[in-house]
Amino acid sequence: MVFAVLLFIVAGLAEIGGGYLIWLWLRESRPLWYGLAGSVILIAYGVIPTLQKFPSFGRVYAAYGGVFIVLAVLWGWLVDRKTPDFYDWIGAGICVIGVSVILWAPRH
Repeated sequence: MVFAVLLFIVAGLAEIGGGYLIWLWLRESRPLWYGLAGSVILIAYGVIPTLQKFPSFGRVYAAYGGVFIVLAVLWGWLVDRKTPDFYDWIGAGICVIGVSVILWAPRH
């Protein structure tokens, strides 16, 4: 379970970090290499979830979506310096509960 969570976090950071570099390149006129680095990181993001041991693509990506939301709130807070409000935290918590149900609910 620790490996699965670690992969979700690494994939989330790759997607957010790659997207952020492209954002900086296109929206804030940073050098081209920001966009190129962001593109390479986004390709890595596409590969990382395939390392999960769960057999279902849909479940992995559904669960990853919840993890992404939590990481995006944290990224906004720590990198963009936008303090999350009460509802951001409530929403992120609901996503964590949803991810847990999707991945670890007993199935027969």
